Formats: sequence, structure tokens, C-alpha cells
Amino acid sequence: MVTPDRDAPRDQTHPRAGRGPKLRRGVYLLPSLLTMGNMFCGYLCVLYAIRGEFDVAAPLIGVAVVLDMLDGRIARMTGTATPFGVEFDSLADVISFGIAPAVLTFMWGLQPLDRLGWAAGFIFLSAAAIRLARFNIQSVKSTDKRHFVGMPSPAAAAIPASTVFFYPAGIQDPRWAVVAFAVMVVPALLMVSTVRFNSFKTIDTQKRRSYKVLALFALVIAVIQLHPKFVLLGLAYLYMLSGLAAAVWVRVRRRETPPPSG
Repeated sequence: MVTPDRDAPRDQTHPRAGRGPKLRRGVYLLPSLLTMGNMFCGYLCVLYAIRGEFDVAAPLIGVAVVLDMLDGRIARMTGTATPFGVEFDSLADVISFGIAPAVLTFMWGLQPLDRLGWAAGFIFLSAAAIRLARFNIQSVKSTDKRHFVGMPSPAAAAIPASTVFFYPAGIQDPRWAVVAFAVMVVPALLMVSTVRFNSFKTIDTQKRRSYKVLALFALVIAVIQLHPKFVLLGLAYLYMLSGLAAAVWVRVRRRETPPPSG
């Protein structure tokens, strides 16, 4: 009877040989771990908002936005995108970019409006869920990777988050609570609209000159750390206004363009 030699070298093509398969499984898990971190930030934001610690709660949505950007890009770069990851990411986004901003803004400035404040928060939450469901359907059929149809939910959540981060004292006067109402309803309407927003997916970090992209990111980080509240507020509202300005520009061009002659 022949027994295998324990000291003989293992076949490196065997699935369990070496560390390659373990590394591969770890790569598959990495995007989901980032998604889990995204969801955890949304959960913490809700807890801190209920406690009235708005200066801590608001930045957590910003961290969730960064993690949401990373999980999808890493999954595409490593070829580890799965249907489970897509669904898991959407569920996490409903928490971080739907429930968390709604609760944060309600505790911060919608309470004086009573039931109208409840309605505003629910409108935002519903719009975020609808936007994510529509994106999952359209992303399969769409070939235009340059634009999003409707404001992305992370960008919409950045509007109330940056506003609260800029003024964490909160709103108690019902007259000023209208500001909080607008901060909820306007991004909600843009999420379910057909306004196009730049996706920035055409930026390729794998090209030979990707150092320019890294230098740009370094510049943005440097500017943010100088005046975080002003810069983050400006970036969030600038992105929202860019989509509106582009939509107005397209409509003006269509009106000025004469119809083709028969």
C-alpha cells in the first residue's frame, strides 16, 4: 500500500495550496466590509442625532459617503462584484443616506414643525429608497456612465449633513425651521427627478498618468482641512446646483436651436 509522502512538495495547483485562494477570498470580502462600515456610520449617526450631538452625527454621513465610493470602485477594480454585494450596498445606502439624514435633520431643525417635519423626513427617506431601486434597474440597461439620472443618494444626503455640520446648534424657532424643511425636500425631489448629474466615473485611476488624479485628491483634502465646515458645505451645494444649471442650459439650448427644415 502506497502512502503519500508528507514531506513531498504540495501541488501548487491544488485549491488549498499556498496563500493565493485565501487572499482571493479576502478580496471578495473587502467590498462587503466597506459596505458594512458604511451602514455602521449611518447607524451611529442616528444614535448621536437622538442624543443631540449633531457635530458628531453629521460627519458620520460624510464618512459613509467615502466608504460607499470605495466599496463599488474596489469591487470593479478587483472583479469581485456580485449580485449579493449590489443588494447589500443598496440596503446599507437606505440606512446611511435615507434614514440617517432624515433622523438627523428632524432632530436638528424639523421638530418645531411637528407633523410637517415628520412628513419632510419621510419624503426624503422614500425618495432615497426609490432612487436606489431605480438606479439598480437603470444601471443594468444604461450605457452612459458619465451621468446619473436623478441626484445620487449620497450627494443628496450630503446636503443636510453639511448644513448640520456647518450650524450644529440646531433650530428651535418654527420660522427658521422652514430652512430645515427645504434642506430635506429639495434634495428629495432631485433624487426622483430626471435631472442629470455628473458621475465622475470616467476618471480612471489605473492610467499611466493617474498621479494627476491623486494630486487633485490631495489638493481637495488640503483645502477641506483648512475650513472643513465652509468647504464641505460649498462642495455639497455646488454639486446640487451644477445639475440644476446643466438642466437649465440644456433647455435653453433646445429652445434656441431651430427645428430642422423639411
